[in-house]
Amino acid sequence: MRKTDAEGITREEALALLAPERRAELRERAHAVTLACVEKTFDFCSIINARCGRCTEDCKWCAQSAHWKTSCAAHGWIGEDECARAAADAEANGVRRIGIVTSGRTLSPGEIENVCAALRKMREHGSISLCASLGLLSEDDLAKLKAAGLSRVHCNIETAPSLFPRLCSTHTIADKLATLRAARRLGLEICCGGIIGMGETDEQLVEFAFTLKEIAPDSIPVNVLHPIEGTPLGARPILDPERVVDSIALLRLVNPATHLRFAGGRRDMSDETAEKCIYVGISAGIAGALLTTPGAIFADDRELARRAGYRV
Repeated sequence: MRKTDAEGITREEALALLAPERRAELRERAHAVTLACVEKTFDFCSIINARCGRCTEDCKWCAQSAHWKTSCAAHGWIGEDECARAAADAEANGVRRIGIVTSGRTLSPGEIENVCAALRKMREHGSISLCASLGLLSEDDLAKLKAAGLSRVHCNIETAPSLFPRLCSTHTIADKLATLRAARRLGLEICCGGIIGMGETDEQLVEFAFTLKEIAPDSIPVNVLHPIEGTPLGARPILDPERVVDSIALLRLVNPATHLRFAGGRRDMSDETAEKCIYVGISAGIAGALLTTPGAIFADDRELARRAGYRV
């Protein structure tokens, strides 16, 4: 491994490595960084779809947006008992962390209290680490959630800042960064990544990777667009598997020690592609169901991780 790779590469070098003739170099350097810098335990988490659909935001990739006509089955808040049951099941299956996920731009004061009650109940009945993905939150709201047991906040930037306004007009990257900075000030861990395959150029893929480096999250979920009928991106083709692998390799070189996590789109991959993704940098995954797209088969990803030399 090149000594400088352990510290992350430059923007210019990152862009140059995306040239087709440098694909092998890109992947081998990413693999070397993965071996040298990444924790050797494959990090699995799970999520709870705690409120789904009827979202006011106009994200062009999302089935939950009320702006698009999709087959998304909407439901309201599932309640603290259901959250606690899901946490207990996940912990019994060896999952290290579970996240409460709600649709919508943000939560009202009453909804924040509902989530706090769920977090307290989950903490009372188990030791699994607690995460939440609740949209845009103030520092006061995050402080209440932390006091209730929250240790990690998830808020994706989704894509390069230069591309985001073409994909969503109802909130901004700056809104997301404000939530992430508030979480960091409170000492909460951060999970922040995005979606590849939404039309980003090489330059925008590099921009996305370096924006994440500036945020310095503890976990980067890497979603691959699963086009959903009825959304503005519903007619896009599934991203070429080689582009998926190259994108993950680039993210690894720019973020040498951060967990890169299989997320949405994993079920669209062959096991061969998934193995390549682990080789170049994936070191974490989501176990079980996702929100509106198929989730990975937990047993399959555990076996792939073991074969790659990870503890599970």
